[in-house]
Amino acid sequence: MRYTRICKRSLKKTVKNKAFSLLGIANRGRNLVSGEFMTEKMVKSHKAYMVIVAEDASDNTKKMFKNMCDFYKVSYYVFGTKEELGHSLGKEMRASLAVTDQGLADAIKKHLQTA
Repeated sequence: MRYTRICKRSLKKTVKNKAFSLLGIANRGRNLVSGEFMTEKMVKSHKAYMVIVAEDASDNTKKMFKNMCDFYKVSYYVFGTKEELGHSLGKEMRASLAVTDQGLADAIKKHLQTA
């Protein structure tokens, strides 16, 4: 029983690390933009396939991106903290980011749905 709980926890950690790793790959390939202004710009220009907002972002920011993503039919996820998102990109804290490549967005979605 205890072993099962430990395995489940470590699996969630592994899935979370994989998602952060894919975000880093997307950033290195210039298939990701970060920051509120650039994320909003990509969503409104129909170039974003997925938007991720940090769990510790303000309620106003979450609501703004949720409404925007619903209107423009873009996938929306709340995942990680500002520091974790920024660290995975090799930058400072980031509250929001958008993935601009369909294949990478699908791969990240797969990991986020299991996390």
